[in-house]
Amino acid sequence: MNNKLKNGIALSLPLQVILVKWFANFPELIEKYYSNGIYQYTSKFSRIIFGWIPFSIGDIIYALLIYLAIRYIVIKRLYIKQKPLLFLRNIATVLSIVYFTFHLTWGMNYYRQPLYKTLQIKETHSLDELENFVTKLITKTNNIHFYITQDTSKAVAIPYNKAEIFKKTINGYNDLKRRYPFLKYDTPSIKTSLYSTGLSYSGYGGYLNPFTNEAQVNGKIPLYRFPVVAGHEAGHQIGYSAENETNFIGYLVTANNKDIYFKYAAYSYALSYCLSDIRHNDPKLFTTLYDKLNTGVKNNYQELTNFWLSYENPAEPFFKSVFNTFLKANNQTDGIKSYSRVVSLLVAYHKENPL
Repeated sequence: MNNKLKNGIALSLPLQVILVKWFANFPELIEKYYSNGIYQYTSKFSRIIFGWIPFSIGDIIYALLIYLAIRYIVIKRLYIKQKPLLFLRNIATVLSIVYFTFHLTWGMNYYRQPLYKTLQIKETHSLDELENFVTKLITKTNNIHFYITQDTSKAVAIPYNKAEIFKKTINGYNDLKRRYPFLKYDTPSIKTSLYSTGLSYSGYGGYLNPFTNEAQVNGKIPLYRFPVVAGHEAGHQIGYSAENETNFIGYLVTANNKDIYFKYAAYSYALSYCLSDIRHNDPKLFTTLYDKLNTGVKNNYQELTNFWLSYENPAEPFFKSVFNTFLKANNQTDGIKSYSRVVSLLVAYHKENPL
């Protein structure tokens, strides 16, 4: 690549940023022409190319790029010292290419029309509405828990391996698209991340590789939580970027699955977010409601808590801070807190669709 081309690409970066932020003012157009247009073709193409491979190509590409970057810095250290401005230009060139590719292959979904508008529901709730919903959700969760275990004190153990959970998740999407065609999931590509240990130490259940469109699930997390996380990451694949929306999609596809273990995973997942919201606003009410749970449900919650505690480390807040900044830079003003906004979607949706 000659210097003129490098200069042009590097200088295009601020222009790209301005254009993306300008396009963000037109979510309806992005919804129509990108999320339901360009993205449908680019994402399907990526999944056709990489989806059939049983391991994560994206994870390997990331490792290779990190290796090449370190190798370049080591080999070119004298050049970098002698010509720092050219080195910075080269960095800007790479960032410009990455920025363009990211928004072409996935990133513009951050600016699409909110899911609550597509579902035609209001994304708000009162504490009374939440309490009423949680009371019903507790009954639903307890009943399914007892149906599975026949013992109120026994934790639910998912009897499937990860590959079977992925397959059932895909089946769930196939069933759900009959009711919500906009949630169709063609040419699936869900995989266990090669970096599951790293994800655990960073505090993440999974991620979507925006360049290969592979849904990556943390293979270390307890299996009872695995179905919803798989549904969540597949929700990113079909073009939904906001974490509260993919939390809701993950819940919806898992709750509507014919499998009883998936239903338990979904309802206990939704309940955990709702109870957390209540604990923040009314600790006394939280205690009253939490005490109504079967001991086995509480044991599943403790299983998940123990898992994350086992990977707790001083670097985790740093990784969370980086991701928080990334989300805020991409139209999610609540950052990591946006995950918990799923509560409003849950309450609003089930006002129209009672449990």
